[in-house]
Amino acid sequence: MTMAGSTDPDGTLGSVHERETLRRIFPRLPESSVTLVGPGDDAAVLAAPDGRYVVTTDMMVHGPDFRWGWSAPYDLGWKAAATNLSDIAAMGAVPTALVVAIAAPADTRVSDLEAIADGLREACAALAPGCGVVGGDLSVSSTFTIAVTAFGDLEGRTPVLRDGARVGDVVAVSGALGAAGEGLRMLFRSAVDAHGVPSPERAAELRRDHSEVIFAQLRPHPPIADGPLAAGAGATSMLDLSDGLALDARRVADASGVAIAIDSSALGADPRAALASGEDHSLLATFAPGVGLPGGFRRIGVVVEGNGVLVDGRPYDELGGWDPYLGWDGHSG
Repeated sequence: MTMAGSTDPDGTLGSVHERETLRRIFPRLPESSVTLVGPGDDAAVLAAPDGRYVVTTDMMVHGPDFRWGWSAPYDLGWKAAATNLSDIAAMGAVPTALVVAIAAPADTRVSDLEAIADGLREACAALAPGCGVVGGDLSVSSTFTIAVTAFGDLEGRTPVLRDGARVGDVVAVSGALGAAGEGLRMLFRSAVDAHGVPSPERAAELRRDHSEVIFAQLRPHPPIADGPLAAGAGATSMLDLSDGLALDARRVADASGVAIAIDSSALGADPRAALASGEDHSLLATFAPGVGLPGGFRRIGVVVEGNGVLVDGRPYDELGGWDPYLGWDGHSG
């Protein structure tokens, strides 16, 4: 199997086998600050200082969710961590632990799994210090799949849900809007060969020449610390912008029984891309009027009576966003 960034030929999963593979991977994984019993037993044991745990899970499948022609193994480890950490932060919690399960073809290099472990470790260190991998599973499949379950600590705070937005609340965002979607469009447009198959060589050129948007897609940097800050500041609702601003804002509107009115002038140079692009993994939150916006949050609109999403006062029905069922072309590469 060829993966972008793969260079180490010193063994595949089929030749090295599970025990030796795990022996090589475990030392590379990040440690969690709440681990009482870590990898090596039938299950991990974690401390729960708050008495509650926030839990989420996300799966990335080769083909609809990522392409080896564009992503290095390190990229996949980083993104698998980042996307789950963002969901925990969106509840107002601090990420504490990950469980990682991988199903991989037998010809996958063990060194590629080591690089995935490196991506997991460095994403946790950069985005959520103290969060680590406490266990998981390794199996075989013709389609490479990585599934991550993440845990978080509310630290005594009330979880921030999607259904708390109220008329008059300020609508705010922390993090980038539209960059990840532009990176994905660029990869599909320019990082393919004459037959439309993902090309590692062309992807490498884009990494060099358009690094900001390409790495926004392949190695997102969600504002994890701003989730707990928002909860502490009294955010009335919040969610992770994984599927696009317009689509996710509608989810808040529907859950809360209100309308989300967005000012396009607050969305940067390309409001349409900001509204319709997915996979930013930024945070969308609402705050009561007069509350100082915490961290990197910036105002983009207001909650009003009605339903759905308004942009500059008009109903916005072009939701766009990320949908693996609609967006997959049936190819891998």
